Amino acid sequence: MKGRARILFLADAGAKVGGGHVMRCLTLAEALTRAGAECAFVAGPAARGVLDAFADASVEVIALDDEPSAGELAAAGAETARSWAASAIVADHYGFGPGDDASLSAACERLLILDDLRRRHAHGLVLDSSIGRSPADYPGREVLAGPAFALVRPAFAALRTATLARRAGSAAPRRVLVSLGLTDAGAITGRVARALLPALGETRLDVVVGGAAPSRIELEALARAEARVSVHVDARDMAELIAAADIAIGAGGSSAWERCCLGLPSLTVIVADNQRENTTALAREDATLAIAPPSGDFEARLLAGFTSLASDAKLRASMSARAAALCDGLGADRVAARLRERMA
Repeated sequence: MKGRARILFLADAGAKVGGGHVMRCLTLAEALTRAGAECAFVAGPAARGVLDAFADASVEVIALDDEPSAGELAAAGAETARSWAASAIVADHYGFGPGDDASLSAACERLLILDDLRRRHAHGLVLDSSIGRSPADYPGREVLAGPAFALVRPAFAALRTATLARRAGSAAPRRVLVSLGLTDAGAITGRVARALLPALGETRLDVVVGGAAPSRIELEALARAEARVSVHVDARDMAELIAAADIAIGAGGSSAWERCCLGLPSLTVIVADNQRENTTALAREDATLAIAPPSGDFEARLLAGFTSLASDAKLRASMSARAAALCDGLGADRVAARLRERMA
């Protein structure tokens, strides 16, 4: 197509779903911007909170005053796509149904749908970076399938070679990273930090939370009392934090690919139902230890997994290699290139 491509993003966000949809869309937006495209988000208050914290000035935000339902966001996106003359729409919302897909496709013929639940789609190019995905999972659609298309920011790939070389050694863990999502659903981050603290010894604990996380006040008080604990609010240096860590406790969303890219041995907590399948697949590949949702004897299960990983250098080295083999961190550029091909 002639002129500068214009890509419109629609992504879900909120206390229940967290900020992962917006973050992975923002990663793709940044890749497209580097390639010369113009990108914008149609965003309600929750999505704007994530964008305000992490987007740079090159990304336009088209604000909605109230928090939209899925249907309202799709309708606003279709209307904006026409008035903004969008070249393509990127949709990342589990609540979008066939009617929403159809209205977006009618507003802009080039539609990219991010999915990892194998929902049926009658329109658009589908991106599903889950392990084991194939076009057969989305009959009738062109699919970008598997971790080669995982949306990871370039800062991770830039640190990959040096970080993987360091992880090949057998040094005892010195830094543990806890990052369970910006929204900290159910105050899970504070719960994990409290459980780990007695088992850390002299190991440092880096804890990442969003600005509105329910655990934030508790964690900041813990950091003032405990020299081993550092709290990072709305961290923009996640690549550096993951590279510096020796073990992580993380969630099973898109951040799992960041840990894989840098070969970080991890315990992955299933904090949402949609994370269960891919987390289980990562565990089958020996790329993580999966921890079932936080209920019942959660702390005991967490500590058992952490102790196993912290005490076994061979397990950490093997897990690092298996994780790194799954994701090279170049998926965002691959997706951006495929989307540009469709607009040519």
